[in-house]
Amino acid sequence: MGFIGKRLGISAVTLFLVSILTFASFRLIPGDAALLSLGIEASDAQIEALRAEMGLDRSFPEQYFSWLANLLTGRLGNSARFRGASVSGIILERLPVTFSLAGLAFLFVILIAFPVSLLSVKSRLANRIVTTLTALNISMPGFFLGILFIWIFGILLRLFVPGAYVSFRENPAAFWHYLIFPALAIALPTAALLVKFLRSSIFRELRSDYVRSALSKGASRSHVLRCHVLKNASLPAITLLGMIAAEIFSGSIVIEQVFGIPGIGRLLIASINARDYTLIQTITIYIAFVVILANTLADIFLQIIDPRIRLSGKV
Repeated sequence: MGFIGKRLGISAVTLFLVSILTFASFRLIPGDAALLSLGIEASDAQIEALRAEMGLDRSFPEQYFSWLANLLTGRLGNSARFRGASVSGIILERLPVTFSLAGLAFLFVILIAFPVSLLSVKSRLANRIVTTLTALNISMPGFFLGILFIWIFGILLRLFVPGAYVSFRENPAAFWHYLIFPALAIALPTAALLVKFLRSSIFRELRSDYVRSALSKGASRSHVLRCHVLKNASLPAITLLGMIAAEIFSGSIVIEQVFGIPGIGRLLIASINARDYTLIQTITIYIAFVVILANTLADIFLQIIDPRIRLSGKV
């Protein structure tokens, strides 16, 4: 519990610092939020009234602590871009889409990385093929893969209609079908990174004494790989999985733009363009919270399942 308490404390301090940086950075973006919300045809009186309503006429510390108090109490305010709609309602409407995309991408990472990592140690040829494909996928950013998938699978093969998003309420099957290719565009680069890490860890474990002992007693190489080597090689990867989960959630912002998915990512870009400070800050803090939470849970989980780390006192 001591480690968990310390880790949660560090996460809370990190999130507090992120909130300050987020609030300050968006105030440095050129442009008047009130003017952008009302349009150039608005009068000076209307602009000043909206600035007062948004709290932009107060000092920076007053604005920050007022916003922080509202954030901690759940009073997220209203969006200037969406004509006074509740920020919490807007985010809750888009959040399931982003979580579905990120969850499917994370599942693809697991389903791809672990079998491919085991396959790479089967033979020299398999190792060379996996090494080449891993380097290729790591070097390609997700948005490029997304554009490539749209061209190949959407335009040439017509496996889906680019931009034809279907909500879960309308058709659950079509909703998941449309998310497959965006999820793959997010998953492949991160899965390649995990494969590279797991391959090194597996090869390191294969040189251990317990592996040689198991093989000398007649155990098959495949059995040793699946039941012993993969388990021990996966322990260091848990921390990396936490980082991957965080990267997947934040990386979906660009992919949502490419595929036209109405999630948190598209909402954030639209909010930045409109200087909707209330919505921008809330989304940014929420993304930071998910990133910090994923890494914290990964560290805690690693401490729980590996007693050696707890006994050595390492974080």
